[in-house]
Amino acid sequence: MDRGLINGVLFLDLKKAFDTVDHKILLAKLELYGVQGVAFNFFKSYLTNRSQLCTVQGTNSRLKKIRCGVPQGSNVGPLLFSLYINDLPNCLEQTEASMFADDTNISSIGNSPADIEVKLNDDLYNVNNWLIANKLTLNVKNPEFMLIASKRKLKQFSYDPCILIDNHNIKQ
Repeated sequence: MDRGLINGVLFLDLKKAFDTVDHKILLAKLELYGVQGVAFNFFKSYLTNRSQLCTVQGTNSRLKKIRCGVPQGSNVGPLLFSLYINDLPNCLEQTEASMFADDTNISSIGNSPADIEVKLNDDLYNVNNWLIANKLTLNVKNPEFMLIASKRKLKQFSYDPCILIDNHNIKQ
């Protein structure tokens, strides 16, 4: 803002983020990050051969094997999720990511709302491809978009950027 530029921020929402982490992809990423030996075997046993059931009024459902997801109620679950999405910023070419657990936003600066629109849409395409490769899904109903600039700067433009996710226009 001090340099007279506009900042555009897109707040992303992942659908069932912790529940859809692919165990094979996560284990491959752990190896890539140098986790090996006893530590790797711990995470592998922590993730594989897990099952769950539901109990309603004393009656149990059948045991169901869990093939994806990280436990949210544990200390390890959020850590594993953070490692899972750690490489998401690598797909960005024109924006920067800020991430905390499953909350992610991408932002860019430009001279005009049109500049911001191009940069965010281009990298949103890259994010979507990264999500597909990592078996995660963007919740297209919740994302929000914001332009940040001085009031005077924003009044110079009558153009409202159109940020699209799967043909859904993101609200500003």
